[in-house]
Amino acid sequence: MKMLKECLLIVVISCLCGFLFNLFSPRGIALVGQWDMSEGVISAVTKDNPVAHDLEIGDIGVVKEIYDSGDSVFIDARAEKAFEEGHIKGAVSLPIGLYEERLEAFIMKYPPSTHIITYCSGRTCQDSHELAQILLQFDYEKVNVFIDGYPAWEKSDYPIEAGSENESG
Repeated sequence: MKMLKECLLIVVISCLCGFLFNLFSPRGIALVGQWDMSEGVISAVTKDNPVAHDLEIGDIGVVKEIYDSGDSVFIDARAEKAFEEGHIKGAVSLPIGLYEERLEAFIMKYPPSTHIITYCSGRTCQDSHELAQILLQFDYEKVNVFIDGYPAWEKSDYPIEAGSENESG
């Protein structure tokens, strides 16, 4: 019986240490989050969570109206290869993994008053949210995230193209 109590005590202390380490770690694993895709981009509530649901546009019809108006720049946050394979027609490639290299050229081409729509691979992808947060930090005034991204756009038979001729850098 004594050995069982000691084992239980070790397990409890280990769990407590694990939770405390996770709590204070800057990259801790989220214990809660938003996992319902009908509510927007799924996300764990971490300390560095880029998801801001108030920036999201979940209605593809609204996104198409914005696109048709021609007053906005669509920014593809996906990797270059995905962009080259297919993207929203006229979109600019600004992969989240390369934004530091390309941001200066992007800022020179598009002033902070430009309406920006970021997108990536849908509701399981946070890259468009992360890019939106970066652009907001660089004083872009109107930034939205098309949460259903390229897969929904393509599925709706809206204008797409392939290749890399529209890259910003």
